[in-house]
Amino acid sequence: MENANQTTAHEFIFSAFPYSWRDSVICFVILLFIYAFIVVGNVVIITVVQLNIHLHTPMYFFISALSFLEIWYTTATIPKMLSCLLREKSISLNGCLLQMYFFHSTGISEVCLLTAMAFDRYLAICSPLHYPTVMTSKLCVWLTLGCCVCGFATPLPEIAWISTLPFCGSNHLEHIFCDFLPVLRLACTDTQAILMIQVVDVVHAVEIITAVMLIFMSYIGIVAVILRIRSTEGRRKAFSTCISHLTVFLLFFGSVALMYLRFSATYSLFWDTAIALAFAVVSPFFNPIIYSLRNKEIKEAIKKHMSQANIFFS
Repeated sequence: MENANQTTAHEFIFSAFPYSWRDSVICFVILLFIYAFIVVGNVVIITVVQLNIHLHTPMYFFISALSFLEIWYTTATIPKMLSCLLREKSISLNGCLLQMYFFHSTGISEVCLLTAMAFDRYLAICSPLHYPTVMTSKLCVWLTLGCCVCGFATPLPEIAWISTLPFCGSNHLEHIFCDFLPVLRLACTDTQAILMIQVVDVVHAVEIITAVMLIFMSYIGIVAVILRIRSTEGRRKAFSTCISHLTVFLLFFGSVALMYLRFSATYSLFWDTAIALAFAVVSPFFNPIIYSLRNKEIKEAIKKHMSQANIFFS
């Protein structure tokens, strides 16, 4: 009788958004500014890299590929967040599954690409003589394609499994976008849901720990080589080529680890939302700043094109 009275949920309602109109408008304006900055900033980086021949190197190829992924990574969630702040705070079941898929596929692709960028920096500093012959443009393209294939293939089994689960009872999703754990908590079959949560935890842990270990080992080799450089200027120059990547890595992986390496630990709705905003919004917001303001070559290229634009319009 109890099962007969249950109805399958065809949409979810986000319960983490503010319900006050004033607070919603304030959040909307801030989030819209951040999203516009992310898109424009990353488009500028991609354009500058493409227009400047001296930036046609593996490092800048990977940076422009990361910028491209970053646009789609944020587009998977932020436009829907903006819509929920001013309109109905709901999403269809199919829309939720699609959002989870594209958010995680682009996110995993970024994780793989950051790992490939660490490998690139390792080769450039530890094997400078072999670097031009090893890290060819063809290898860069294949590494990037491999990162994307890995990223877009990895979440498919999880999404396919979740799509088979029945959702009944409460359809209030305690999050600001669709993510594995909040959605699985709404599944009717407790045993299946608990098993799925454990599987998802293990998959995420393997992905994150593997990437962190590979990047960590790359930087151990990099630091060992840098410490053997006798001149202070040489050490500074060598380390400056890695600082942007290292900053992005720490910013992104720090918040991701808090969310997906917690296993049985639970956070309040406030901290869940804050951590989600950290890796879904705040980290992408700082990436264009890190790669433009902390990168001398990109800064100079942007200034050059801005001065050319001023001359053209004057």
